Amino acid sequence: MDFTSKQTLDFIRRAFEEDIKDGDHSSLASIPNGTIGKAKLLFKDDGIVAGIELAQVILKELDEHVTFEMFKKDGDAVKHGDIGFVVTGSVHAILAGERLLLNCMQRLSGIATQTHKLVQMMGDSRSKLLDTRKTTPHLRFLEKWAVKVGGGHNHRIGLYDMIMLKDNHNDYAGGITNAVNKTKKYLADNNLDLKVEVETRNMAEVEEALAVGGVDRIMLDNFTPAEIVEALKVIDGQVETEASGGINADNLAGYAATNVDYISIGALTHSIQSMDISLKETT
Repeated sequence: MDFTSKQTLDFIRRAFEEDIKDGDHSSLASIPNGTIGKAKLLFKDDGIVAGIELAQVILKELDEHVTFEMFKKDGDAVKHGDIGFVVTGSVHAILAGERLLLNCMQRLSGIATQTHKLVQMMGDSRSKLLDTRKTTPHLRFLEKWAVKVGGGHNHRIGLYDMIMLKDNHNDYAGGITNAVNKTKKYLADNNLDLKVEVETRNMAEVEEALAVGGVDRIMLDNFTPAEIVEALKVIDGQVETEASGGINADNLAGYAATNVDYISIGALTHSIQSMDISLKETT
């Protein structure tokens, strides 16, 4: 990821506006202007780190002259007591940027760590682990990046880059056949080249999605692993397949054993334990 992109810099600047506004008065009041110091990024949990590069950009946005001695990079495994980097520069900049960089790194590293753990549970399965749109508003691009750092894969980024006809779409449209046929016409009329995924709730809907044609992926929603095995026999490689709904660390291995093409888990981004990280003064 390009952490100097407009999207990233806009996010950082909005976050500073929210937090700093007319000044970090605690630091301005207690520490002389121009004071130079050092701080170390300290990991207090084991896991996979994500956000090292982002932290550098955050601090350089406040003081372009800060320097870093790097000990870890994004994607590295870390353990309690490890140091990620030592930063040297304006103490005012370090303190003003501390909370933003920690908030980001703690959440992103938590996502990367959880993703990595689940990928490891899948063993040698051919299935790929996917995230979902269950993300934090305005942090989606970073959270989905963290999934990739942890070894997972991204589903669609938003509503704009893939057609996903879920149960509500199909019900409102009058069924899968109507929904898919209307979608094919819409794509043709608007000269759009988007993949089409259809959610199914039972074998009858799987067969309907296959029969209508124009479908790139069938989601098998809340199917048991045994039901997925049967569905895969019927689908027989005609389209991509995705298992979703109620899948977690306790039952993931059973789903992975089916070798369904994709397994999506919303908890990769919406229910994670942030990694404990601190930024402390050092000499």
